[in-house]
Amino acid sequence: MWPLDKLGVTSSGENRMPSVRDLRDRIKSLKNTQQITKAMKQVAAAKIRRAEAARKQAQPYADALGEMLRDLMDAVGSIDHPFMRPGKEGAPRGVILMTADKGLAGAFNSNVIREGERYAREGGGVVWYAVGNKARGAVRRMHAEAGFSESLSANEKLALAQDVAAKVTDDFNAGKISEIVLVSSRAVSVMVQRPEARVLVPVAKDATEKKEEQKGPRAEVEFAPSPEAVLTRLLPKYLEFTIYSAMLETDAAFYSAQLIAMTNATDNAGKLLDDLTLAMNKARQAAITKEMLEIVGGAEAQAG
Repeated sequence: MWPLDKLGVTSSGENRMPSVRDLRDRIKSLKNTQQITKAMKQVAAAKIRRAEAARKQAQPYADALGEMLRDLMDAVGSIDHPFMRPGKEGAPRGVILMTADKGLAGAFNSNVIREGERYAREGGGVVWYAVGNKARGAVRRMHAEAGFSESLSANEKLALAQDVAAKVTDDFNAGKISEIVLVSSRAVSVMVQRPEARVLVPVAKDATEKKEEQKGPRAEVEFAPSPEAVLTRLLPKYLEFTIYSAMLETDAAFYSAQLIAMTNATDNAGKLLDDLTLAMNKARQAAITKEMLEIVGGAEAQAG
């Protein structure tokens, strides 16, 4: 915010025309800001492409993993695995809150944090597992119990996903939490990023997408040593890769949001520059007119 005297308003409430020098300083400062927003816009555009490429490279594995889980769910009647059973009754819920490490992306991070707070208000205690600097800051401000806290860029993402999955799995198996919930942002498109809360564990029968959409014949699959044994090994991988995919999607969604925010900031700075330039020209013209009137008045006074 500019001081009142810089905006043409004195502390007593009287309107004052900003001087040409004040307006010129404001225009110079705004041009510098516009250059920064332009540079950040270009950086975000370049990083979007890399983030989307990484997400697309992981998609075939995600599709294959989901299809295999569907086949296994169909092949087994029941399985004695902790992920398939309800958690300890009365234990708090475990919420993985995932945000970006940086800001300047509009309401991207605050929307995810708000969705996590909304989920926490639904009832019962919550143990937070913060991934991302903004999530870590939010958990500290809430003075809440944190079972895990790390930056999104602190480590290679796959290793970080494995660390998070191992921590929440240990707490779930130990009865410290009753379920594992992921709160992150889904990249609907470049223009739309939507926060959502997903229950990852216990794994529901329909958690691995919809079977009714598949049409046509499907090959019969045999699992060795048994579907139950394969599913027991696959469920931890499912949790790890779901968290890893959410990290890649958070990156892509963040840079999309930052691109939009910096584009809007650059456009708004351009409009404000036009207004300030017009105001400066008017102030310059008023100053010139005033000087001419003073000269003419002085000349007439001397002639009189």
